Amino acid sequence: MWFRMLGVGLAALIAALTVALAVTGRLGLYINPDSTWFAVSMAVLALVGTVVSCALPLGAAADHGHDHGDASDAPAHERRAAVPHDEREHPRPRRALIGSAATAAGGVLAVGVAAAMLVVPPATLSPELAMSRNTGTPPLFQGADSVALAVTGDTASFGVGEWASVFATATDPQAFDGTEISLTGFVAPGGGGFDLTRLVVTHCVIDAQPASVPIAAAEVPDGGDWVTVTGTIRDVGGDLRVEAASVERIEEPEDPYEF
Repeated sequence: MWFRMLGVGLAALIAALTVALAVTGRLGLYINPDSTWFAVSMAVLALVGTVVSCALPLGAAADHGHDHGDASDAPAHERRAAVPHDEREHPRPRRALIGSAATAAGGVLAVGVAAAMLVVPPATLSPELAMSRNTGTPPLFQGADSVALAVTGDTASFGVGEWASVFATATDPQAFDGTEISLTGFVAPGGGGFDLTRLVVTHCVIDAQPASVPIAAAEVPDGGDWVTVTGTIRDVGGDLRVEAASVERIEEPEDPYEF
C-alpha cells in the first residue's frame, strides 16, 4: 500500500494539479498554451489510470497469469543454475532492496514536485534570469517568415520576439525605416539606451529564450521594469533600433511570455 501511494497517489495528485492550473488559466505560466490540450488530456488519462489501478487487488500486478511449473520438481543442479550468482552468495535478494530504494527515491522526488506545486504559487521567470540567458546571438525561435511578413507590412501581431528576429536577420534594413511600432517588455541594459526584452517560450519555460530590441530613449527606466514603448524604427548605419516617442511604465502583464 505504501508503494502504491508513492506511485499512484502522487501521480494522481500531480495530474489533478495540472487540470486545476489549466482551469484557473495559470498553466500558461509553465507551458506554451498551444500544448494545454495535450497536457490536460494526459492528466485526465493519468487520473483514469490511477482509479483503475486502485481497483486492482494489491499484488495483482505481480501475477504473470501463467504457470511456470513447480520449481521443486527440477533437479538440484538446475534449481541452483536458475538462481543468479549474486543471490547464491547473498540469500536476501538484492533486487528487492534496489527496488525498494528506487521506489522510495521516486516517491521523495514526486512528493517534492507535488509539494512545490501546492505551496509555491505560480510565478514568472525573472528578468534577471532572462538577462543571464542572453548570449548576444540572434534569436533561434524565428525564421525567414518573420522578415517576409514585416516587409509586407503585416506586423499587427508582432511582438518583441518577431521584431528581434527582423532586427537580427534583415538584409535590407532601410525597408523598415520609418515603421511605427508599440511593444511591451521589460528593461535590460543596452548600449545607447536600453534593450526591450521578452522571454519567448517554444514548448515550456525550460526552453525560454530572451529576445530584445534596442531602444533609443532620453530617459532609461530601471532594469527589470516593465514598460510599453511607442516609437519609430530607424536604420542607423545598417543597424535597426527603435527611437522611442514614449516609454510608459506598467505592471507586469498577466501573460508575461511570448509564444
